[in-house]
Amino acid sequence: MTVEITRHPQRRGVYQLRTELWVPQSIETVFEFFADAYNLEDITPPWLHFHVLTPRPVAMFAGRLIDYRLRLRGLPLRWQSEISVWEPPVRFVDRQVRGPYTLWHHEHTFEPHDGGTLVRDCVDYAVPGGALVNTLFVQPDLRRIFEYRTLRLRGFFPGGRALAPV
Repeated sequence: MTVEITRHPQRRGVYQLRTELWVPQSIETVFEFFADAYNLEDITPPWLHFHVLTPRPVAMFAGRLIDYRLRLRGLPLRWQSEISVWEPPVRFVDRQVRGPYTLWHHEHTFEPHDGGTLVRDCVDYAVPGGALVNTLFVQPDLRRIFEYRTLRLRGFFPGGRALAPV
């Protein structure tokens, strides 16, 4: 399985999504790809109609706000995230400032491994409506979104392989 979603081990009402992908590229190359906010458009499923609104170039640093537009189940949404941690080339964190979640904290980590790079995502999230809304709508959508993302990343970094999240 490439995407694992579970209840958060310590926080009631919070869920955790984890993915892990190995790609045969240097950590610097992989981090550089993720450091370009506009690449998010290329790894997000077309059915979300996702677009970065913040004008290019988007200089990345802790405290950086980035605005997006998307359609979720046909509803137009605006999303604003803040880069709350920026530690090139090993880690960054984006958190939702404005958007559809009551909590969205997405940690991206990069680790040299076996001649390439392990790319890991850990997303802590909570949704209005709790467990029922998560089970019926959010969790299936997030699984599809992150499976698509893994597929697209394997296209950008040929030879990559999805691993079971740790």
